[in-house]
Amino acid sequence: MKHDELPFSAAAHRNKGPILDVLRRVLPSATTVLEVACGTGQHAAHFAAAHPGWDWQPTDGDEAALPGIASRCAGLPNVRPPMRLDVVALTWPPVLGCFDAVYCANMLHVSPWATCAALMRGSASHLAAGRLLVLYGPFIVEGEPTAHSNRAFAAALRARNPGWGLRRLPDVMGEARAAGMVFEQRFDMPANNLIVVFRRSG
Repeated sequence: MKHDELPFSAAAHRNKGPILDVLRRVLPSATTVLEVACGTGQHAAHFAAAHPGWDWQPTDGDEAALPGIASRCAGLPNVRPPMRLDVVALTWPPVLGCFDAVYCANMLHVSPWATCAALMRGSASHLAAGRLLVLYGPFIVEGEPTAHSNRAFAAALRARNPGWGLRRLPDVMGEARAAGMVFEQRFDMPANNLIVVFRRSG
């Protein structure tokens, strides 16, 4: 597949720089990363190219997305072949192994709420104790005004699918705690998004 024929996300292109800046702050220079819901593979390719010491495993729930991810990341020796990952499966494939970090961007608001608990459980089962889960996307934060653009975005999502929508950060934290993940820090990002970091306890 030619590069100019690959699926492309304008949002992923815009946010890859700011997200990389945060990942550089929270991840060591040599680490293994499992990316959940990789989509077009733009983040995987950008982050892995910027940090050869990051060993990146892209995954996506859509089998049809995998060839495009593989083509985009071709030539990057630190990106593993993409794998299909059904986040809500009772157990994630054991072949995945254990990682130092799990990274997931812009998934929770475009999937059913049950996906959040599944993401937390699956991440905990493939993270060593003390390792990180990094989430990126729009959230509703108690006690803080929700931007007009995010309110409009949430309404548009619910119109497309009643099970979609921006998630309340306290609810996400509750699912994390139930899976043995401890909230560590958050970063305010451009366009009213957040990066939220959890650490695997135990």
